[in-house]
Amino acid sequence: MTFLELCKWGEKRLADAGVADAGLDARYLLQEAFELDMAHFLLKQQEQVPTVDGRTREYSEAIQARAMRVPLQYLVGSQEFMGLSFQVDSRVLIPRQDTETLVEMILKEHPEKETRILDLCTGSGCIAISLAALGGYGQVDGADISGDALEVARENGRRLAPAVRFLEGDLFEALDEGAAYDVIASNPPYIATEVIEGLEPEVRDYEPRLALDGDRDGLAFYRGIAAESRKFLADGGWLYLEIGYDQGEALEALLRDNGFVGVRIVKDAAGNHRVACGQWPGAV
Repeated sequence: MTFLELCKWGEKRLADAGVADAGLDARYLLQEAFELDMAHFLLKQQEQVPTVDGRTREYSEAIQARAMRVPLQYLVGSQEFMGLSFQVDSRVLIPRQDTETLVEMILKEHPEKETRILDLCTGSGCIAISLAALGGYGQVDGADISGDALEVARENGRRLAPAVRFLEGDLFEALDEGAAYDVIASNPPYIATEVIEGLEPEVRDYEPRLALDGDRDGLAFYRGIAAESRKFLADGGWLYLEIGYDQGEALEALLRDNGFVGVRIVKDAAGNHRVACGQWPGAV
Protein backbone atom coordinates (compact mmCIF):
# COMPACT_ATOMS: atom_id res chain seq x y z
CA MET A 1 0.00 0.00 0.00
CA THR A 2 1.28 3.47 -0.88
CA PHE A 3 1.08 6.51 1.37
CA LEU A 4 -1.64 7.94 -0.87
CA GLU A 5 -3.67 4.71 -0.70
CA LEU A 6 -3.32 4.64 3.08
CA CYS A 7 -4.47 8.24 3.30
CA LYS A 8 -7.47 7.50 1.08
CA TRP A 9 -8.36 4.55 3.33
CA GLY A 10 -8.30 6.88 6.32
CA GLU A 11 -10.38 9.47 4.50
CA LYS A 12 -13.08 6.92 3.66
CA ARG A 13 -13.18 5.64 7.23
CA LEU A 14 -13.68 9.17 8.55
CA ALA A 15 -16.21 10.10 5.88
CA ASP A 16 -18.24 6.98 6.70
CA ALA A 17 -18.23 8.09 10.34
CA GLY A 18 -19.61 11.53 9.41
CA VAL A 19 -16.44 13.49 10.17
CA ALA A 20 -16.32 16.85 8.43
CA ASP A 21 -13.15 17.55 6.41
CA ALA A 22 -12.37 13.82 6.38
CA GLY A 23 -9.66 14.14 3.76
CA LEU A 24 -7.85 16.93 5.58
CA ASP A 25 -8.00 15.14 8.92
CA ALA A 26 -6.81 11.87 7.39
CA ARG A 27 -3.78 13.62 5.92
CA TYR A 28 -2.95 15.48 9.13
CA LEU A 29 -3.06 12.24 11.10
CA LEU A 30 -0.89 10.45 8.54
CA GLN A 31 1.67 13.24 8.60
CA GLU A 32 1.70 13.07 12.40
CA ALA A 33 2.09 9.29 12.51
CA PHE A 34 4.92 9.22 9.96
CA GLU A 35 6.49 12.56 10.97
CA LEU A 36 6.07 14.07 7.51
CA ASP A 37 5.69 17.71 6.65
CA MET A 38 3.50 18.60 3.68
CA ALA A 39 6.37 18.69 1.20
CA HIS A 40 7.61 15.22 2.16
CA PHE A 41 4.08 13.81 2.13
CA LEU A 42 3.65 15.00 -1.47
CA LEU A 43 7.00 13.50 -2.43
CA LYS A 44 6.18 10.14 -0.83
CA GLN A 45 2.58 9.70 -2.00
CA GLN A 46 3.41 6.90 -4.45
CA GLU A 47 5.99 5.18 -2.22
CA GLN A 48 5.18 1.99 -0.34
CA VAL A 49 4.40 2.41 3.35
CA PRO A 50 7.01 0.77 5.63
CA THR A 51 5.55 -2.20 7.50
CA VAL A 52 8.16 -2.78 10.19
CA ASP A 53 8.05 0.25 12.53
CA GLY A 54 4.44 0.15 13.77
CA ARG A 55 3.49 3.52 12.34
CA THR A 56 0.75 2.09 10.15
CA ARG A 57 -0.89 0.68 13.28
CA GLU A 58 -0.45 4.04 15.00
CA TYR A 59 -2.18 5.71 12.08
CA SER A 60 -5.01 3.17 12.07
CA GLU A 61 -5.59 3.75 15.80
CA ALA A 62 -5.63 7.52 15.28
CA ILE A 63 -8.18 7.16 12.47
CA GLN A 64 -10.32 4.96 14.71
CA ALA A 65 -10.20 7.56 17.49
CA ARG A 66 -11.08 10.38 15.10
CA ALA A 67 -13.96 8.31 13.74
CA MET A 68 -15.21 8.17 17.34
CA ARG A 69 -15.08 12.01 17.16
CA VAL A 70 -12.06 12.56 19.38
CA PRO A 71 -10.95 16.07 18.34
CA LEU A 72 -8.13 16.19 15.81
CA GLN A 73 -6.21 18.64 17.99
CA TYR A 74 -6.12 16.19 20.89
CA LEU A 75 -4.84 13.44 18.58
CA VAL A 76 -2.01 15.53 17.14
CA GLY A 77 -1.46 17.26 20.49
CA SER A 78 -1.36 20.84 19.32
CA GLN A 79 -3.34 23.80 18.01
CA GLU A 80 -2.11 27.02 16.45
CA PHE A 81 -3.29 30.28 18.01
CA MET A 82 -2.04 33.77 17.17
CA GLY A 83 0.72 32.17 15.12
CA LEU A 84 1.98 30.15 18.10
CA SER A 85 1.75 26.38 18.57
CA PHE A 86 0.03 25.38 21.82
CA GLN A 87 0.08 21.91 23.29
CA VAL A 88 -3.46 20.71 24.03
CA ASP A 89 -5.09 17.59 25.39
CA SER A 90 -8.37 16.64 27.04
CA ARG A 91 -7.51 18.70 30.14
CA VAL A 92 -8.06 21.98 28.30
CA LEU A 93 -10.42 23.65 25.88
CA ILE A 94 -9.03 23.78 22.35
CA PRO A 95 -8.06 27.37 21.43
CA ARG A 96 -10.35 28.86 18.79
CA GLN A 97 -9.66 31.49 16.18
CA ASP A 98 -12.66 33.42 17.55
CA THR A 99 -10.64 34.17 20.69
CA GLU A 100 -7.93 35.87 18.65
CA THR A 101 -10.31 38.84 18.37
CA LEU A 102 -9.93 39.48 22.10
CA VAL A 103 -6.13 39.14 22.03
CA GLU A 104 -5.79 41.40 19.01
CA MET A 105 -7.92 44.08 20.68
CA ILE A 106 -5.77 44.13 23.79
CA LEU A 107 -2.53 44.23 21.81
CA LYS A 108 -3.85 47.16 19.75
CA GLU A 109 -5.44 49.15 22.55
CA HIS A 110 -2.73 48.63 25.19
CA PRO A 111 0.70 48.86 23.52
CA GLU A 112 2.46 50.00 26.69
CA LYS A 113 4.90 47.31 27.88
CA GLU A 114 4.22 48.16 31.54
CA THR A 115 0.55 47.15 31.19
CA ARG A 116 -0.32 44.61 33.94
CA ILE A 117 -2.59 41.83 32.67
CA LEU A 118 -4.65 39.07 34.26
CA ASP A 119 -6.21 36.25 32.22
CA LEU A 120 -9.03 34.49 34.10
CA CYS A 121 -10.10 30.93 33.20
CA THR A 122 -6.78 30.65 31.38
CA GLY A 123 -7.10 26.99 30.33
CA SER A 124 -4.26 26.18 27.93
CA GLY A 125 -2.84 29.64 28.63
CA CYS A 126 -3.34 30.72 25.03
CA ILE A 127 -4.55 34.25 25.88
CA ALA A 128 -1.99 35.02 28.59
CA ILE A 129 0.92 33.49 26.69
CA SER A 130 0.04 35.14 23.39
CA LEU A 131 -0.19 38.53 25.07
CA ALA A 132 3.16 38.04 26.82
CA ALA A 133 4.93 36.66 23.76
CA LEU A 134 3.53 39.13 21.22
CA GLY A 135 3.00 42.21 23.39
CA GLY A 136 6.15 42.05 25.49
CA TYR A 137 4.24 42.98 28.64
CA GLY A 138 6.20 42.89 31.88
CA GLN A 139 3.48 41.27 34.00
CA VAL A 140 1.01 38.72 32.73
CA ASP A 141 -0.77 36.33 35.11
CA GLY A 142 -3.12 33.49 34.27
CA ALA A 143 -5.58 31.94 36.74
CA ASP A 144 -7.73 28.82 36.56
CA ILE A 145 -9.65 26.61 38.97
CA SER A 146 -8.35 23.45 37.26
CA GLY A 147 -4.98 22.18 38.37
CA ASP A 148 -4.97 19.82 35.40
CA ALA A 149 -5.46 22.69 32.98
CA LEU A 150 -2.69 24.66 34.65
CA GLU A 151 -0.25 21.80 34.07
CA VAL A 152 -0.85 22.25 30.34
CA ALA A 153 -0.67 26.05 30.59
CA ARG A 154 2.62 25.96 32.48
CA GLU A 155 4.17 23.66 29.89
CA ASN A 156 3.04 26.01 27.12
CA GLY A 157 4.42 28.91 29.13
CA ARG A 158 7.81 27.25 29.54
CA ARG A 159 8.09 26.95 25.76
CA LEU A 160 6.58 30.22 24.65
CA ALA A 161 6.56 32.84 27.44
CA PRO A 162 8.42 31.74 30.58
CA ALA A 163 7.67 34.95 32.50
CA VAL A 164 3.90 34.30 32.66
CA ARG A 165 2.79 33.35 36.17
CA PHE A 166 -0.01 30.80 36.53
CA LEU A 167 -2.19 30.69 39.66
CA GLU A 168 -4.70 28.08 40.81
CA GLY A 169 -8.03 29.24 42.20
CA ASP A 170 -11.67 29.99 41.45
CA LEU A 171 -11.71 33.28 39.52
CA PHE A 172 -9.97 35.86 41.76
CA GLU A 173 -9.35 33.77 44.87
CA ALA A 174 -5.72 32.97 43.98
CA LEU A 175 -4.68 36.61 43.67
CA ASP A 176 -2.48 38.37 46.16
CA GLU A 177 -4.23 40.84 48.43
CA GLY A 178 -4.04 44.28 46.88
CA ALA A 179 -3.22 42.98 43.40
CA ALA A 180 -4.12 45.50 40.70
CA TYR A 181 -4.19 45.09 36.93
CA ASP A 182 -4.57 47.46 34.02
CA VAL A 183 -6.31 44.78 31.94
CA ILE A 184 -8.35 41.76 32.99
CA ALA A 185 -9.27 39.39 30.18
CA SER A 186 -11.30 36.20 30.21
CA ASN A 187 -12.83 33.57 27.98
CA PRO A 188 -15.01 31.99 30.68
CA PRO A 189 -17.47 29.11 30.31
CA TYR A 190 -20.47 30.72 28.62
CA ILE A 191 -22.61 27.97 27.10
CA ALA A 192 -25.99 27.44 28.78
CA THR A 193 -26.16 24.00 30.41
CA GLU A 194 -29.09 22.77 28.36
CA VAL A 195 -27.37 23.75 25.10
CA ILE A 196 -24.29 21.59 25.69
CA GLU A 197 -26.04 18.31 24.82
CA GLY A 198 -26.78 19.66 21.36
CA LEU A 199 -23.17 20.52 20.53
CA GLU A 200 -20.99 18.54 18.13
CA PRO A 201 -19.67 15.29 19.65
CA GLU A 202 -16.09 16.60 19.54
CA VAL A 203 -17.08 19.36 21.96
CA ARG A 204 -19.84 17.69 23.98
CA ASP A 205 -18.08 14.39 24.63
CA TYR A 206 -14.40 15.31 24.82
CA GLU A 207 -13.69 18.92 25.76
CA PRO A 208 -13.76 19.60 29.52
CA ARG A 209 -17.29 20.40 30.70
CA LEU A 210 -15.79 22.68 33.34
CA ALA A 211 -14.57 24.99 30.57
CA LEU A 212 -17.91 25.03 28.72
CA ASP A 213 -20.79 25.15 31.18
CA GLY A 214 -21.93 28.66 32.02
CA ASP A 215 -24.88 27.45 34.13
CA ARG A 216 -28.56 27.87 33.34
CA ASP A 217 -28.34 30.96 31.11
CA GLY A 218 -24.63 30.94 30.29
CA LEU A 219 -24.02 34.15 32.23
CA ALA A 220 -22.99 32.89 35.68
CA PHE A 221 -19.26 33.52 35.28
CA TYR A 222 -19.82 36.92 33.71
CA ARG A 223 -21.81 38.02 36.74
CA GLY A 224 -19.01 36.97 39.08
CA ILE A 225 -16.28 38.55 36.98
CA ALA A 226 -18.14 41.84 36.47
CA ALA A 227 -18.85 42.17 40.19
CA GLU A 228 -15.42 41.14 41.49
CA SER A 229 -13.06 42.51 38.84
CA ARG A 230 -13.57 46.04 40.10
CA LYS A 231 -11.57 45.09 43.22
CA PHE A 232 -8.55 44.11 41.11
CA LEU A 233 -8.63 46.71 38.34
CA ALA A 234 -6.54 49.84 38.66
CA ASP A 235 -8.49 53.05 38.19
CA GLY A 236 -9.03 53.38 34.46
CA GLY A 237 -8.36 49.68 33.92
CA TRP A 238 -10.18 47.63 31.30
CA LEU A 239 -12.14 44.40 31.34
CA TYR A 240 -12.29 42.29 28.14
CA LEU A 241 -14.62 39.28 27.92
CA GLU A 242 -15.14 36.81 25.12
CA ILE A 243 -18.89 36.27 24.68
CA GLY A 244 -21.31 34.13 22.71
CA TYR A 245 -22.82 35.45 19.49
CA ASP A 246 -26.19 36.07 21.20
CA GLN A 247 -24.94 37.54 24.50
CA GLY A 248 -24.00 41.06 23.47
CA GLU A 249 -27.06 42.83 24.80
CA ALA A 250 -26.97 41.01 28.13
CA LEU A 251 -23.25 41.70 28.63
CA GLU A 252 -23.57 45.36 27.73
CA ALA A 253 -26.25 45.78 30.40
CA LEU A 254 -24.30 43.72 32.93
CA LEU A 255 -21.12 45.78 32.59
CA ARG A 256 -23.00 49.08 32.78
CA ASP A 257 -24.94 47.90 35.84
CA ASN A 258 -21.63 47.14 37.53
CA GLY A 259 -20.27 50.63 36.97
CA PHE A 260 -18.17 50.15 33.83
CA VAL A 261 -18.03 52.97 31.31
CA GLY A 262 -17.19 53.11 27.62
CA VAL A 263 -18.82 49.70 27.22
CA ARG A 264 -18.48 48.19 23.73
CA ILE A 265 -19.61 44.99 22.04
CA VAL A 266 -17.18 44.04 19.28
CA LYS A 267 -17.76 41.63 16.40
CA ASP A 268 -15.34 39.02 15.12
CA ALA A 269 -14.28 38.48 11.50
CA ALA A 270 -17.44 36.47 10.85
CA GLY A 271 -19.65 39.36 11.97
CA ASN A 272 -20.73 37.77 15.26
CA HIS A 273 -20.64 39.47 18.64
CA ARG A 274 -17.42 38.20 20.25
CA VAL A 275 -16.00 40.62 22.84
CA ALA A 276 -17.58 42.77 25.54
CA CYS A 277 -15.32 45.35 27.12
CA GLY A 278 -15.58 48.26 29.49
CA GLN A 279 -13.42 50.59 31.57
CA TRP A 280 -13.44 50.79 35.34
CA PRO A 281 -13.39 54.50 36.19
CA GLY A 282 -12.44 54.07 39.83
CA ALA A 283 -14.49 54.98 42.87
CA VAL A 284 -18.05 55.88 41.87
